[in-house]
Amino acid sequence: LQTRMQSLQPDPKAQYRSVYEALKKIVLTEGLWRPLRGINVTMLGAGPAHAMYFACYEKMKKSLSDTFQQGGNSHLANGIAGSVATLLHDAVMNPAEVVKQRMQMFNSPYTSVLSCVRTVQRTEGFGAFYRSYTTQLTMNVPFQAIHFITYEFMQEHINPLREYHPQSHIVSGAVAGAVAAAATTPLDVCKTLLNTQENTALSSVNISGHLSGMANAFRTVYQLGGLWGFFKGVQARVIYQMPSTAIAWSVYEFFKYFLTKHKLEKRT
Repeated sequence: LQTRMQSLQPDPKAQYRSVYEALKKIVLTEGLWRPLRGINVTMLGAGPAHAMYFACYEKMKKSLSDTFQQGGNSHLANGIAGSVATLLHDAVMNPAEVVKQRMQMFNSPYTSVLSCVRTVQRTEGFGAFYRSYTTQLTMNVPFQAIHFITYEFMQEHINPLREYHPQSHIVSGAVAGAVAAAATTPLDVCKTLLNTQENTALSSVNISGHLSGMANAFRTVYQLGGLWGFFKGVQARVIYQMPSTAIAWSVYEFFKYFLTKHKLEKRT
């Protein structure tokens, strides 16, 4: 839904006024499973990407917190650790995101993940899978910095003892995801344009070939939609990120608690 709603020059049959209308229209006209196209490639990349992401975050958070604020919780350390972890995460997820978004566009010519990968590789080269990488990092570094700082801030207030408390992890994760998602929507709109290379939008501003670079994407979005164009799909983005970050944190905190407890019991 987010990809469709961020389209800058949508086909008349793919114009939506709200998240509910978009979901209803897609299901009725394109089938029940259409909104889930490309989910398999996302799932394939998510495992290794998140493993590196949380491992890097924990390691750096502890090291930097001791440097900045001995024995305390440093928000600066949390922000830096989250930003560095993002570099590893996005290196894995960027190609998966390109494939997913191309398959989700209206009237997408791709029938499967493999056909999409082959066609993009043949017609645009390997660089197409990383055309939006710098924009992705420019978006995700502030996103993750805001995300981690907000999560740790929320934990300080609703779970000050920092115990395993599922409800607090779900609430903190959801709030952190919503705040970070809303703040970085303009960058996400630019990333979607770079990933999809939306033909109708690019030709309407006389751009031939492939659009590349964040500065060019920003200029094109402004030409096509003005300031409001940078916030297209903000509702869908927030609605998507809230459960996503809530689940990610609750699962992560559970395994962190489970493994730590198991380790302590083993030592005893």
